[in-house]
Amino acid sequence: MIRIENLIKVYKDVRALDGLNLEVKPGQVYGFLGPNGAGKSTTILSTLGLIFPQEGKIQLFDFEVFADGRFDENQLVEAKKRIGYMPEHATLWDFLTPVQTLDIIADAFGVPKAEREKRIRELLELVNLWDERNRKVGKFSKGMRQRLLLAQALINDPELLILDEPMTGLDPTGIAEFKDIIREQKRAGKTVFFSSHILAHVEEVCDTVGVIVKGRLRVEDSLENIKREFLRKAGYTILIETNVPVDWSSSEWRVTPLGERKYRIVAEEDVREQVHDFVANRGAKILTMQVKEPSLEEIFLKMVE
Repeated sequence: MIRIENLIKVYKDVRALDGLNLEVKPGQVYGFLGPNGAGKSTTILSTLGLIFPQEGKIQLFDFEVFADGRFDENQLVEAKKRIGYMPEHATLWDFLTPVQTLDIIADAFGVPKAEREKRIRELLELVNLWDERNRKVGKFSKGMRQRLLLAQALINDPELLILDEPMTGLDPTGIAEFKDIIREQKRAGKTVFFSSHILAHVEEVCDTVGVIVKGRLRVEDSLENIKREFLRKAGYTILIETNVPVDWSSSEWRVTPLGERKYRIVAEEDVREQVHDFVANRGAKILTMQVKEPSLEEIFLKMVE
């Protein structure tokens, strides 16, 4: 769906993208994660042809839309017909209603007039704005405007949905509804690429995560694999409680007593089975055992460091 190779974008003395490589495969929900100023929005705007990189390649679907320092406008136009885009910052027409807003955008995408009314109603119901359909957008809250922006991104029934910080300004109910919509798009066979700095949102809905720092992708993998690799490098932390005290002096792991019968064990790999045998061989039993898995936030902060 999206393939970016060695993309470079320089603003005066700032290297916003520094040889970025990234791939979003069909059917993925790809979470694009990074601190402020890491290059997330620059990547999205470059992908859509809204700013010009200096070097690299961008492919959308089967169209090579950017190469040799220039965009192929014909290829870009064809690709964008199949994309829905929700910008982080957008100006809506405050004097229009949601129905009027979506009607204009549907017309721009060439949605037949006979289909527009049904499509607009479906989308406004999806984002819980149908009851506000005749209210001027200028009176909308930040969260309501975000939901309308999502509706306009879906108006052309896109194969690829690109969302830039889509959950900013939403209340907890709105966030939950937004996540459900993303999952629904995945079930429908759509591809979703969205950026966020809110780590919990990425962790809950994405099957693939890319972390960008200073214009370079630090990691791109499934969340499960990222955690596994992080654990391999940082060490597995196992918390256990035994029925009687255990002598760990002959073990090969780093063991820290947390109480008379509670211990923290750090090893280079998952050694739960070996720990169980070690304890049993000393006439003790494990009452509780827990592997302390890192959160995406811990991994993210470590990568940023």
